[in-house]
Amino acid sequence: MEKSKALIIQGIRIDWSKIPEDNYVREIPAVSGIKTLEFSSPVTFFVGENGSGKSTLLESIAVQYGFNPEGGTKNYSFATYNSHSELYRALTLIKGTNRARWGYFLRAESFYNVATAEEKYSREGGTPQFLHEKSHGESFLATAQENFRPGGLYLLDEPEAALSPQRQMTMLMEIYECAKQGSQFIIATHSPVLLAMPDAVILSFDGEQIHPCQYEDTESYRITEMFINNREQILNYLLK
Repeated sequence: MEKSKALIIQGIRIDWSKIPEDNYVREIPAVSGIKTLEFSSPVTFFVGENGSGKSTLLESIAVQYGFNPEGGTKNYSFATYNSHSELYRALTLIKGTNRARWGYFLRAESFYNVATAEEKYSREGGTPQFLHEKSHGESFLATAQENFRPGGLYLLDEPEAALSPQRQMTMLMEIYECAKQGSQFIIATHSPVLLAMPDAVILSFDGEQIHPCQYEDTESYRITEMFINNREQILNYLLK
Protein backbone atom coordinates (compact mmCIF):
# COMPACT_ATOMS: atom_id res chain seq x y z
CA MET A 1 0.00 0.00 0.00
CA GLU A 2 1.59 3.24 -1.16
CA LYS A 3 0.95 6.73 0.13
CA SER A 4 -0.91 8.91 -2.34
CA LYS A 5 -1.34 12.61 -3.05
CA ALA A 6 -4.62 11.88 -4.78
CA LEU A 7 -6.67 10.89 -1.77
CA ILE A 8 -10.44 11.32 -1.81
CA ILE A 9 -10.23 13.51 1.30
CA GLN A 10 -6.87 15.25 1.66
CA GLY A 11 -7.73 17.07 4.85
CA ILE A 12 -10.22 19.15 6.81
CA ARG A 13 -10.60 22.73 8.02
CA ILE A 14 -12.69 23.89 10.98
CA ASP A 15 -14.17 27.38 11.27
CA TRP A 16 -14.68 27.77 15.01
CA SER A 17 -16.72 30.93 14.57
CA LYS A 18 -19.57 28.62 13.50
CA ILE A 19 -19.53 26.75 16.82
CA PRO A 20 -21.36 28.32 19.80
CA GLU A 21 -19.13 29.28 22.73
CA ASP A 22 -21.00 26.92 25.07
CA ASN A 23 -20.86 23.88 22.76
CA TYR A 24 -19.23 20.84 24.36
CA VAL A 25 -16.85 20.19 21.44
CA ARG A 26 -14.92 23.28 22.54
CA GLU A 27 -14.13 21.40 25.75
CA ILE A 28 -12.40 18.52 23.95
CA PRO A 29 -8.72 19.56 23.96
CA ALA A 30 -7.51 17.68 20.88
CA VAL A 31 -10.52 18.67 18.78
CA SER A 32 -10.71 22.30 19.91
CA GLY A 33 -7.12 22.79 18.77
CA ILE A 34 -7.83 21.83 15.14
CA LYS A 35 -7.79 24.49 12.46
CA THR A 36 -6.56 22.23 9.69
CA LEU A 37 -5.74 18.53 9.59
CA GLU A 38 -4.10 16.79 6.63
CA PHE A 39 -4.33 13.15 5.56
CA SER A 40 -1.34 11.63 3.80
CA SER A 41 -2.06 7.90 3.63
CA PRO A 42 -4.86 5.70 2.26
CA VAL A 43 -5.35 4.45 5.84
CA THR A 44 -5.46 6.85 8.77
CA PHE A 45 -6.15 5.74 12.33
CA PHE A 46 -7.55 7.93 15.11
CA VAL A 47 -6.46 6.67 18.54
CA GLY A 48 -6.97 7.95 22.04
CA GLU A 49 -8.67 7.39 25.35
CA ASN A 50 -12.47 7.36 25.61
CA GLY A 51 -13.73 10.92 25.38
CA SER A 52 -10.66 12.20 23.54
CA GLY A 53 -12.76 13.26 20.54
CA LYS A 54 -11.77 10.76 17.86
CA SER A 55 -15.31 9.47 17.25
CA THR A 56 -16.72 13.00 17.40
CA LEU A 57 -14.38 14.14 14.63
CA LEU A 58 -14.90 10.99 12.55
CA GLU A 59 -18.67 11.37 12.79
CA SER A 60 -18.45 15.02 11.71
CA ILE A 61 -16.37 14.09 8.66
CA ALA A 62 -18.93 11.41 7.79
CA VAL A 63 -21.94 13.70 8.13
CA GLN A 64 -20.24 16.51 6.19
CA TYR A 65 -19.45 14.07 3.40
CA GLY A 66 -23.11 13.09 3.22
CA PHE A 67 -23.33 9.86 5.19
CA ASN A 68 -26.21 9.16 7.54
CA PRO A 69 -25.08 9.99 11.12
CA GLU A 70 -25.92 6.49 12.36
CA GLY A 71 -24.08 4.76 9.52
CA GLY A 72 -24.61 3.14 6.17
CA THR A 73 -24.09 4.39 2.63
CA LYS A 74 -24.96 7.87 1.40
CA ASN A 75 -28.29 6.37 0.32
CA TYR A 76 -29.31 5.57 3.90
CA SER A 77 -31.70 8.10 5.38
CA PHE A 78 -33.11 7.33 8.82
CA ALA A 79 -32.80 8.62 12.36
CA THR A 80 -33.25 6.62 15.55
CA TYR A 81 -31.75 9.17 17.92
CA ASN A 82 -30.25 12.53 17.04
CA SER A 83 -26.98 12.52 18.99
CA HIS A 84 -24.36 13.82 16.56
CA SER A 85 -22.55 17.06 17.36
CA GLU A 86 -22.80 20.36 15.52
CA LEU A 87 -19.11 20.17 14.59
CA TYR A 88 -19.89 19.11 11.02
CA ARG A 89 -21.48 22.52 10.35
CA ALA A 90 -18.09 24.17 10.88
CA LEU A 91 -16.08 21.56 9.03
CA THR A 92 -14.88 21.86 5.43
CA LEU A 93 -13.57 18.83 3.58
CA ILE A 94 -10.47 19.38 1.44
CA LYS A 95 -11.08 16.95 -1.41
CA GLY A 96 -8.47 15.46 -3.71
CA THR A 97 -8.61 14.80 -7.43
CA ASN A 98 -10.06 11.32 -6.93
CA ARG A 99 -13.79 10.91 -6.42
CA ALA A 100 -15.20 8.05 -4.42
CA ARG A 101 -16.94 5.36 -6.44
CA TRP A 102 -18.64 4.04 -3.31
CA GLY A 103 -18.53 4.61 0.41
CA TYR A 104 -19.73 3.45 3.80
CA PHE A 105 -19.84 4.77 7.35
CA LEU A 106 -19.53 1.76 9.67
CA ARG A 107 -19.96 2.41 13.36
CA ALA A 108 -20.30 -0.17 16.10
CA GLU A 109 -22.48 2.01 18.31
CA SER A 110 -25.49 2.12 16.00
CA PHE A 111 -24.97 -0.90 13.76
CA TYR A 112 -28.18 -2.59 14.98
CA ASN A 113 -30.15 0.38 13.65
CA VAL A 114 -28.34 0.17 10.30
CA ALA A 115 -29.10 -3.55 10.05
CA THR A 116 -32.79 -2.81 10.69
CA ALA A 117 -32.78 -0.10 8.01
CA GLU A 118 -31.06 -2.48 5.58
CA GLU A 119 -33.94 -4.95 6.00
CA LYS A 120 -36.41 -2.20 5.18
CA TYR A 121 -34.48 -1.07 2.10
CA SER A 122 -34.12 -4.64 0.84
CA ARG A 123 -37.91 -5.04 0.92
CA GLU A 124 -38.10 -1.97 -1.31
CA GLY A 125 -35.97 -3.54 -4.02
CA GLY A 126 -32.47 -4.00 -2.63
CA THR A 127 -30.50 -7.21 -2.12
CA PRO A 128 -31.26 -8.60 1.35
CA GLN A 129 -28.27 -9.29 3.60
CA PHE A 130 -30.24 -10.88 6.48
CA LEU A 131 -27.98 -9.15 8.99
CA HIS A 132 -30.24 -9.80 11.97
CA GLU A 133 -30.06 -13.53 11.26
CA LYS A 134 -26.29 -13.52 11.79
CA SER A 135 -24.34 -12.95 14.99
CA HIS A 136 -23.33 -9.37 15.65
CA GLY A 137 -19.73 -10.06 14.64
CA GLU A 138 -20.71 -12.02 11.53
CA SER A 139 -23.09 -9.33 10.30
CA PHE A 140 -20.58 -6.58 11.04
CA LEU A 141 -17.83 -8.30 9.04
CA ALA A 142 -20.24 -9.29 6.26
CA THR A 143 -21.31 -5.66 5.87
CA ALA A 144 -17.69 -4.57 5.54
CA GLN A 145 -16.90 -7.29 3.01
CA GLU A 146 -20.01 -6.46 0.99
CA ASN A 147 -19.24 -2.74 0.85
CA PHE A 148 -15.44 -2.57 0.60
CA ARG A 149 -14.81 -1.85 -3.08
CA PRO A 150 -11.98 -0.28 -5.10
CA GLY A 151 -11.90 3.50 -5.11
CA GLY A 152 -14.23 3.92 -2.15
CA LEU A 153 -14.26 6.09 0.98
CA TYR A 154 -14.74 4.24 4.25
CA LEU A 155 -15.13 5.73 7.71
CA LEU A 156 -15.04 3.12 10.47
CA ASP A 157 -15.79 3.84 14.12
CA GLU A 158 -14.41 1.13 16.44
CA PRO A 159 -14.91 -1.70 13.92
CA GLU A 160 -13.20 -4.11 16.32
CA ALA A 161 -16.04 -3.84 18.87
CA ALA A 162 -18.00 -6.77 17.42
CA LEU A 163 -15.05 -8.83 16.18
CA SER A 164 -12.97 -11.59 17.74
CA PRO A 165 -9.17 -11.20 17.45
CA GLN A 166 -9.20 -13.64 14.53
CA ARG A 167 -11.92 -11.67 12.73
CA GLN A 168 -10.00 -8.46 13.42
CA MET A 169 -7.14 -9.96 11.42
CA THR A 170 -9.62 -10.72 8.64
CA MET A 171 -10.78 -7.09 8.78
CA LEU A 172 -7.15 -5.93 8.60
CA MET A 173 -6.62 -7.95 5.41
CA GLU A 174 -9.85 -6.62 3.86
CA ILE A 175 -8.87 -3.01 4.59
CA TYR A 176 -5.32 -3.47 3.34
CA GLU A 177 -6.38 -5.04 0.04
CA CYS A 178 -9.10 -2.45 -0.55
CA ALA A 179 -6.68 0.42 0.17
CA LYS A 180 -4.26 -1.03 -2.40
CA GLN A 181 -7.05 -0.63 -4.96
CA GLY A 182 -7.46 3.10 -4.47
CA SER A 183 -9.77 3.29 -1.46
CA GLN A 184 -9.32 5.57 1.53
CA PHE A 185 -10.03 4.64 5.14
CA ILE A 186 -10.29 6.83 8.24
CA ILE A 187 -10.70 4.63 11.30
CA ALA A 188 -11.20 5.32 15.01
CA THR A 189 -10.01 2.27 16.94
CA HIS A 190 -8.53 0.79 20.10
CA SER A 191 -7.45 -2.43 18.37
CA PRO A 192 -3.72 -3.26 18.50
CA VAL A 193 -4.42 -5.73 15.68
CA LEU A 194 -5.83 -3.16 13.26
CA LEU A 195 -3.26 -0.55 14.27
CA ALA A 196 -0.50 -2.85 13.03
CA MET A 197 -1.55 -2.06 9.43
CA PRO A 198 1.63 -1.46 7.35
CA ASP A 199 2.12 2.10 6.05
CA ALA A 200 -0.89 3.48 7.91
CA VAL A 201 -0.71 6.86 9.66
CA ILE A 202 -1.71 6.85 13.33
CA LEU A 203 -2.98 10.13 14.82
CA SER A 204 -3.24 10.28 18.60
CA PHE A 205 -5.93 12.40 20.26
CA ASP A 206 -4.35 12.07 23.71
CA GLY A 207 -2.96 15.34 25.01
CA GLU A 208 -3.63 18.90 23.95
CA GLN A 209 -3.10 18.40 20.22
CA ILE A 210 -3.60 15.69 17.63
CA HIS A 211 -0.18 14.29 16.78
CA PRO A 212 1.35 11.42 14.77
CA CYS A 213 2.17 8.34 16.80
CA GLN A 214 4.19 5.19 16.16
CA TYR A 215 2.46 1.84 16.57
CA GLU A 216 4.59 0.80 19.56
CA ASP A 217 3.78 4.09 21.31
CA THR A 218 0.01 3.72 21.18
CA GLU A 219 -1.71 3.00 24.48
CA SER A 220 -3.49 0.06 22.85
CA TYR A 221 -0.20 -1.64 22.06
CA ARG A 222 1.63 -0.71 25.26
CA ILE A 223 -1.14 -1.78 27.64
CA THR A 224 -1.82 -5.01 25.76
CA GLU A 225 1.88 -5.88 25.73
CA MET A 226 2.25 -5.02 29.40
CA PHE A 227 -0.77 -7.12 30.39
CA ILE A 228 0.28 -10.18 28.38
CA ASN A 229 3.85 -10.07 29.67
CA ASN A 230 2.91 -9.35 33.30
CA ARG A 231 -0.53 -10.86 33.63
CA GLU A 232 -0.25 -12.31 37.13
CA GLN A 233 1.35 -9.19 38.61
CA ILE A 234 -1.22 -6.89 37.07
CA LEU A 235 -4.16 -9.07 38.14
CA ASN A 236 -2.79 -9.24 41.67
CA TYR A 237 -2.55 -5.46 41.73
CA LEU A 238 -5.99 -4.86 40.22
CA LEU A 239 -7.84 -7.49 42.27
CA LYS A 240 -5.91 -7.20 45.51
